Amino acid sequence: MKKILLTLGISVFSLANVFANETITIGASPVPHAEMLKFIKPALAKQGYDLKITEFSDYITPNLAVSQKQLDANFFQHLPYLEQYNKDHGTNLVSLVKVHLEPMGVYANKTTEAKFITSKKAVDIVKGSKIGVPNDPTNEGRALNILQSNGFIKLKSGVAYPTKKDVVANPYDIKFVELDPAMLPRSLAGKQLDLAVINSNFALSANLNPTKDAVLLESKNSPFANLVAVRPDELNQPKMKALAKALTSPEMKKFIEQKYNGAVIPAF
Repeated sequence: MKKILLTLGISVFSLANVFANETITIGASPVPHAEMLKFIKPALAKQGYDLKITEFSDYITPNLAVSQKQLDANFFQHLPYLEQYNKDHGTNLVSLVKVHLEPMGVYANKTTEAKFITSKKAVDIVKGSKIGVPNDPTNEGRALNILQSNGFIKLKSGVAYPTKKDVVANPYDIKFVELDPAMLPRSLAGKQLDLAVINSNFALSANLNPTKDAVLLESKNSPFANLVAVRPDELNQPKMKALAKALTSPEMKKFIEQKYNGAVIPAF
């Protein structure tokens, strides 16, 4: 009987150790995604999950790493981008949970800002201005729609993700410069661009505050909430459910609201 109890005790202890050491590997953009993950790391540790965060500065590698099972999940993108990535690369990554919205902003270099900041109207930009936009289809379309809603251009109707080829009216003769999203803040600071439409994660990484520094900011009703992406077989795993719950907890909501002051908005 003692032997049986001892064996059972060892088995329970072994199972507890396996649980206590279970790892969640996730890739993320440094700001704000990795910051948010670091915030929940202690809470997950109390549940027996070791959250290992790998930071990426691009939008391609994190999806590749998850699809190739090098990571369990990633946290950097919105659903339209994920759907386009799946279409372009033949993958089937899915959304685990929506976490937050990063309003995209239009930023001006210091020379342009002085002319534009007073009224924030398209009519105040100099004809022939260079405006940088992200070079991936979903974010470029998102950027162009912001410019259209503020009177800079007119786009062909019915196009889900427009590019500069879909601009049908350009009264200010804007020169669009398509760049990797991470390069936009640097090109703007170097005055290679007059204006740039920048994703908030890259703006924050460049010490630009969307609510203070953007001359125009995307509407809070935007559908581009950032999510955690996983492989379909991971959706119902206990560790993924724990990750989703931690990222949408009241504590996380408070953290987002207090740390980012409107530059990042909870989507739950």
